[in-house]
Amino acid sequence: MPEDSVTPEKGQIPTNLRLLRLIEEVAKAGVPVAPSTLSEVLGLPKPTVHRLLTTAEAEGFLQRDVDGRSYGPGHRLRKMSSNTLSSQRVRTERLMIMKALAEDVGETCNLAAPGRYGMVYLDRVETHWPLRIELPIGTQVPFHCTASGKMYLSSLRSDRLDRLLSWFKLEKVTARTLTDADALRAELAATRARGYSTDDGEFMEGMAAIAVPIADDHGRLLTTLSIHSPIQRHTISSLVDNLPRLKTAAAKLSELALH
Repeated sequence: MPEDSVTPEKGQIPTNLRLLRLIEEVAKAGVPVAPSTLSEVLGLPKPTVHRLLTTAEAEGFLQRDVDGRSYGPGHRLRKMSSNTLSSQRVRTERLMIMKALAEDVGETCNLAAPGRYGMVYLDRVETHWPLRIELPIGTQVPFHCTASGKMYLSSLRSDRLDRLLSWFKLEKVTARTLTDADALRAELAATRARGYSTDDGEFMEGMAAIAVPIADDHGRLLTTLSIHSPIQRHTISSLVDNLPRLKTAAAKLSELALH
């Protein structure tokens, strides 16, 4: 059998579409994918899959997971995803939803997505208050001490979370930052149980924030929506009073992302 042939039950994949289909499967999986799994799903021989993975990795569309064998989205695929989300029509609607939330709550709201080393701000709508915290679009913030980052970490499977916590150094950013892995795991378990995350001065002194997930149709986290405020105006408790508004906006953004 020629190397580039495919099994009949999987259907014929034209040669010029194979790399695209492989990248699509990795993105759809939501977790790092092994070459053998891709070979089975796509019906392509293992040598072909390995060759395609090598190309995708070299070009930055995919990257190896920490196990050295499976693959996840690379920086170019994440940037492509961000650019797609930022297309003019979608972004206009997205900003309208975020602007309505910011005006209703009276505080800045942010949309963030997981990057390789932290959460990356995709969009934000500023509050009208002169006293505010400047974190521009494109800013990358840590996973372990931000509301958006802890929301993302809480969505991971335990084995994936363990790998990340063994990989990343839990740096002390403020006096409130959780730097003990077990304490952080307990916080993430509480986050999963209540459905929202908090940052009580853990990333910046004098800042409070809460975040909720924006999920796909399988319930997997795509991005996070958060609101933050100087503690002169809001504590975590008073921000949580706005949780119904935050969840309503997140549901609208989730629907927008899926259509």
